[in-house]
Amino acid sequence: MKRHVDLLSTLYLAWGAIFALVAVAGLALAGGAFAIAESTGPVRFGSEMAARLTGVTITVISLIALVWAVLHLVVGRQLKKLRPSARLMSLGLAIGNLILLPFGTALGAYSLWVLLKDEGRGLFES
Repeated sequence: MKRHVDLLSTLYLAWGAIFALVAVAGLALAGGAFAIAESTGPVRFGSEMAARLTGVTITVISLIALVWAVLHLVVGRQLKKLRPSARLMSLGLAIGNLILLPFGTALGAYSLWVLLKDEGRGLFES
């Protein structure tokens, strides 16, 4: 069961890295939207407010993705150390991951299977 926990830790680190990339890309897109809103060149866009709203929305979503990434990266590192708090945090993240099709659903189901089995639970007991 230790191999499963190690694999789960690696998967959490990979999922966190993917979300970090999504957050960075989203922040770059938000910067582009804000640049469109502030442009004063010869060609004017008639929707500065829509560009600002788009920029704010993408920024908020990117910040949520960044928080999600950091949580997964922290939990992934703590799972390697077999900390009991990492097991609980991983179970909480697994529930949230279940709605993120398709990889999040697989990761969430695998997390629940590994961490709720008696052998998996035994690894985290002090």
